[in-house]
Amino acid sequence: ARLLIAGQAPGARVHESGRPFTDRSGDRLRDWLGLSSETFYDADRVAILPMGFCFPGYDTKGSDLPPRRSCASLWRTRFLEAMGQVRLTLLVGGYAHRWHLGKRCGKTVSETVAMWERFWPDYGVLPHPSWRNTAWLRRHPWFEDEVLPQVRQRVRELVDD
Repeated sequence: ARLLIAGQAPGARVHESGRPFTDRSGDRLRDWLGLSSETFYDADRVAILPMGFCFPGYDTKGSDLPPRRSCASLWRTRFLEAMGQVRLTLLVGGYAHRWHLGKRCGKTVSETVAMWERFWPDYGVLPHPSWRNTAWLRRHPWFEDEVLPQVRQRVRELVDD
């Protein structure tokens, strides 16, 4: 695959399904990318490598805990090195932003996504497609107006060749 989606960690529903992005977040992400489920789950076209492979549990407020740091440190570098053909890595959410971009990240997800052109065309910097970010999307219409058309065009080039 020449397109890599670097997600966070599965939520409870996705963990149960055993398949990444089989929830409303996945529906939104596929819509953002302009990909059908068939293409999205075609491993020859799209690689999906989350920051953690298992559901990390809930915090005291009922929100998902962050991916366990030990997961990515154990295996992520080895997997990425084996994916030498990747030409675009989509960083989905703050945990993926920080792991891949390090000190180049802004102080917030909003700042990092706003700086998307600094990382383009190697990285596409996306907020998490969770329903919890619907208000963020309303407050930042430039994301759907400016960023997503560029992402869709590049994704189409990579998965259609």
